[in-house]
Order: sequence, then C-alpha cells, then structure tokens
Amino acid sequence: QLQLVESGGGLVQAGGSLRLSCAASGGTSLGYFTGWFRQAPGKAREFVAAVTSNGLSTFYTDSVKGRFTISRDSAKKTAYLQMNSLKPEDTAVYYCAADYPPVSGGYLHEYNYDYWGQGTQVTVSS
Repeated sequence: QLQLVESGGGLVQAGGSLRLSCAASGGTSLGYFTGWFRQAPGKAREFVAAVTSNGLSTFYTDSVKGRFTISRDSAKKTAYLQMNSLKPEDTAVYYCAADYPPVSGGYLHEYNYDYWGQGTQVTVSS
C-alpha cells in the first residue's frame, strides 16, 4: 500500500513562489501518473497538474499554465509542484495523488488515482 505525504505549503504574498513536495512510501513507485489537485473553501476539488512516470509528459489546467511546473524524481519517489507568480485565487488545500499500481487510464479525474495525500494548505494574500 502506498502512502503519500505532501509538504511545502504555507502563506505567501501574491506574486510569490512555493514548492510543494509529495513523498511516497510503502510502494515501488509513484505510479504511472502523479497528479496534483486542489480544493478551495466551498468548492469541489479540481485538477491542477499531472506528470507521467518518465517525467516527459506534463499536463496542466489552463489557469496555472506558465506559472506552475510539475516534476518527479522516480528514484526518490517524490513529486514536486513549483508554483510561481501565485495569485489569491490559488489559495486552496493541495493534494497529490498516485495512479498506483500503474494503469495509465488517464490523469484528469479523481477516479484516475488510487492513493491520496493528506493535503497541504497554500494561502496567497493580496
């Protein structure tokens, strides 16, 4: 069974940067897709970004393209989300998720992922 632990969240001013990490344990990999989702107060959880196991393919929701970068280090079983030019609307709890065992059935929806971290709070002040 896979355990995911996020870290790196915090409070930052608009225009600032944060780097989130997602460390996996208890499994052999992070799965085929590793994804980041977020949930703002009163809103549904939404897809933010995903990366494939070889790190060569990345996917982003439109609102973060050009500002966020997802990556993963398979040897360390750790995924990252570099967030630059942060905006108040990026405020949310951020979750990482793993498609494990690897199925590669898709990356966009919550049901594509089998394991989730506990979340880390990101707050962007204006």
